[in-house]
Amino acid sequence: MDEVVELLRSRWQASYDLQLVTRRRRMYLQVMWAYLEQQSFPLNEEGYRAHLAEVLEIVNRLGQAGVVRDWLSTTRDRPRLGKALSLQLQGEERLEEFLL
Repeated sequence: MDEVVELLRSRWQASYDLQLVTRRRRMYLQVMWAYLEQQSFPLNEEGYRAHLAEVLEIVNRLGQAGVVRDWLSTTRDRPRLGKALSLQLQGEERLEEFLL
């Protein structure tokens, strides 16, 4: 988790929120435009880290940690107000475990 926080901070100078989103039986990791250092962010640092740990646990269980790390390191986009960055997660045989 610390690695991801450091990657976000070094890349975009902010601890952006990460969310898992499901659409049409596909799962996406989204880097949201809200970030921990923002005054209006709804979580404190402890809550942010707990939430991030939950998201990263699923990413790790899907075997997508390396893909996510590479994507966060190389994407040319950056989160901005009203526009999250999205990465479709692979591993369809494992996705069934997380989709309702």
